[in-house]
Amino acid sequence: MISNYTATNAAAYERLMGRWSRVLAEDFIAFAGLEAGDRVLDLGCGTGSLAQALAASPLPAAIFGIDAAEPYVVYAAERNTDRRVTFAVGDAATLDLPAHSFDRCYALLVLNFVPAPDKAIAEMLRVVRPGGTIAAAVWDFPGGLVYQRIFWDTAAALDPTAVAARARHYASTLTWPGELEAAFAAAGAVEIATRSLAIRMAYDNFADYWQPIANAQGPIGDYVKSLSDDRLAQLARAVEAAYLCGRPDGPRSLAATAWAAKGKILAL
Repeated sequence: MISNYTATNAAAYERLMGRWSRVLAEDFIAFAGLEAGDRVLDLGCGTGSLAQALAASPLPAAIFGIDAAEPYVVYAAERNTDRRVTFAVGDAATLDLPAHSFDRCYALLVLNFVPAPDKAIAEMLRVVRPGGTIAAAVWDFPGGLVYQRIFWDTAAALDPTAVAARARHYASTLTWPGELEAAFAAAGAVEIATRSLAIRMAYDNFADYWQPIANAQGPIGDYVKSLSDDRLAQLARAVEAAYLCGRPDGPRSLAATAWAAKGKILAL
């Protein structure tokens, strides 16, 4: 297995997370850095959010996105119009790429879903030239992702199965304070810096919040798809009450934070 994230429907992922990944990508790039002529590997490119954000700048000479989920890679490639950008299917832990072939390797919201993240980080270091940069960000699931806390805490109040699913999800490696930095250091990165990145997830109404979950990918989708129609309807009513929080239906702005780390490849 090269990813434990259920990734079968790119359009559904876009509604659930891709639209927010694009927002986070801007702050992530500002933190991680970008220079003229850079060749950048987007590891775990998904539907192309980070690659698109990188391509919005004239600085990169080439951007290569790779992901284990073929439907996501196809989706990203079909929507790309920039000749500097290419996409391919591949395994983050065993990259079929030459050593030292990139100036930067960035992984946005993916490393915690790789079964062997240490191997993926080692590959990030291998494919980046000496003196180059690696960087990654992962959502702060337990402490900083409000849209998921609304869902999982409500589901857990109704269903013991959701308690276990929430525990598994929130125990994801690299998603707790200091874990990403420690993993970079263990892999041999130097000059490591960290930051908490924060965005807002702006929903038009409850339907805009709920429908992407009902059609979801990933851990939320795995749980939702396990429910009968009656249980799903019960959950939807309870989550709606949590979303509304005593006010009329309409826009909500939910905070979302991620842990980010960057490091250098030791120069020869």
